[in-house]
Amino acid sequence: MRLSLNVKYILSVLALGVCCFLCISTCSSHLMMQNAVTARASALYQEGLYMSDQYVGNYFEEPESRKALSSVQSLLSSLDVYLDASIWLISRDGELILDSQSSGILEEPMEIPDFNSVLPGGKYYMIGDFFGMFSDKTLSVLIPVSHNYHVRGYIAIHTPMTVVVQEKEGYLLSFYVTQILLMLLILLFALAVWLIVCLPIRRIWKGSGEYALGNFTALIRMNREDELGFIADTMDFMAESLKDYDEDQRKLISNISHDFRSPLTSIKGYIEAMLDGTIPFDMQEKYLNIVLRETERLTKLTSGLLTLNSMDPKQNRLCKSRFDINTVIKNTAATFEGTCTTRRISIELLFTDWESYVYADMGKIQQVLYNLIDNAIKFSQPDSVITIETTIKYEKIFVSVRDTGAGIPKDSLKKIWERFYKTDVSRGRDKSGTGLGLAIVKEIIQLHDENINVISTEGVGTEFIFSLSRAEEAETAE
Repeated sequence: MRLSLNVKYILSVLALGVCCFLCISTCSSHLMMQNAVTARASALYQEGLYMSDQYVGNYFEEPESRKALSSVQSLLSSLDVYLDASIWLISRDGELILDSQSSGILEEPMEIPDFNSVLPGGKYYMIGDFFGMFSDKTLSVLIPVSHNYHVRGYIAIHTPMTVVVQEKEGYLLSFYVTQILLMLLILLFALAVWLIVCLPIRRIWKGSGEYALGNFTALIRMNREDELGFIADTMDFMAESLKDYDEDQRKLISNISHDFRSPLTSIKGYIEAMLDGTIPFDMQEKYLNIVLRETERLTKLTSGLLTLNSMDPKQNRLCKSRFDINTVIKNTAATFEGTCTTRRISIELLFTDWESYVYADMGKIQQVLYNLIDNAIKFSQPDSVITIETTIKYEKIFVSVRDTGAGIPKDSLKKIWERFYKTDVSRGRDKSGTGLGLAIVKEIIQLHDENINVISTEGVGTEFIFSLSRAEEAETAE
């Protein structure tokens, strides 16, 4: 049978309360009974010693004196009422001489069968029938009576166990009342724990169930500054991240579909036109070149997606080494010489030092530079200048790629890092672009635990700045 956490908690508290109550009550009843017997026996023993020293000892000076016997009988009767107990005077041979509850002096002493002055266990009291003299359980205390340093007889004080039980029950009643009050406090504490712990856990459980069903809008929102509040806030953050991821995934699929569908449609259309003769044979070379360019664009898209997919910090391993970033910048810029000459764009290099050594993955940093320079050329006007600069600050080397192109709209600055995003609504003025370049750049820089920023003003230009660790610092850390 499946039980909820609330039911289990309530049953556990009730079971604990009942077990504690029974255990404590049983132990307390037993301990209180022992304490009541010991206290009652001790009190009776003290009274018996007092009687032996002050009164009963005189009887053995003249044991045959009826006057002395009558005096002791009167004394024992008075003490009987005071102690609520039966008092016997027993001879050394085990004969009952006087009984406080007798109306007069016994004519003949009564022999107590199997009397033994040494009680069971060597104690001064016993619980039972006192050698068969009582039918009910009785607490009997035996006190020796000495005269001239010799034991002459014994005083036996008997009280029914029902009296002792009543005393114990009186103490136990107060204990039960205290225990019930304590149980009420425990129940209040359990209720507080349920409100503070179990109820929030139930909310977290319901929230996790909604998240499992894909409903990321049902946030838990628990305003607490403890562990449960931290768990709830973490789960809410996870839900919002999953919601954003879900939206990004749908957007990514939509963008991929768009960027793949356009070239595929063009390729299909041109090939069908050539096959059915719509495009004459002498014009086919022109359209085959278009098909080739579209195929190259699909290849770039696929390659970019594979590159982004491999950018997993847990799986992708950087091959870091010490190299001169200035040399890499020069070599990368040189690959664009033909494009820059055609478009009448010049690249200016500004280096703080002749050599600036960094500790990074040279191949991936070269890819970052290639994408940033390629991006700057695409959006620069003819007869413009692209500036690449390196500066050193606080054990870091900052690389800047700055153009004087059209710039990026302010509302697009945060979106340029998204996959397939292009600033132009028509999917970008450069139809050969994939919208993956800047996403790849950011992934590579983040793999190096570095930062990249962009500063752009429409109509003025755009500047990308990223940081790298200087080789000296990295080698020391290693």
